[in-house]
Amino acid sequence: MTDTSGWPAPWVRAALELAILGSLRTGPLHGYALAQSLQERGFGLLRGGSLYPMLGRLEADGHVRAAWVEGAGGPGRKDYTLTAGGRTHLTEGLAAWRGLTDELTKGGE
Repeated sequence: MTDTSGWPAPWVRAALELAILGSLRTGPLHGYALAQSLQERGFGLLRGGSLYPMLGRLEADGHVRAAWVEGAGGPGRKDYTLTAGGRTHLTEGLAAWRGLTDELTKGGE
């Protein structure tokens, strides 16, 4: 999945869906730019076998929309955009994630 993540691989796998949706909040990104964004956010160097299947699932679930964009003097690419349903899914998922971390830290401080 990743070679240089700041977190253990199971954490990256568990958070990848929300991280992708969160990266798309500011606007459309193609796969490579999305991988770079995730790497900058501590997810390490994601392999295509992790990123693209997740993007396919998110698209099938209606959370992202993919559109082919012709390249200016180069190859085209697929851009991914967060949908309204994806924004809702992200908000709900982040709230659930916060609830989980709150439960994990109860009594341990």
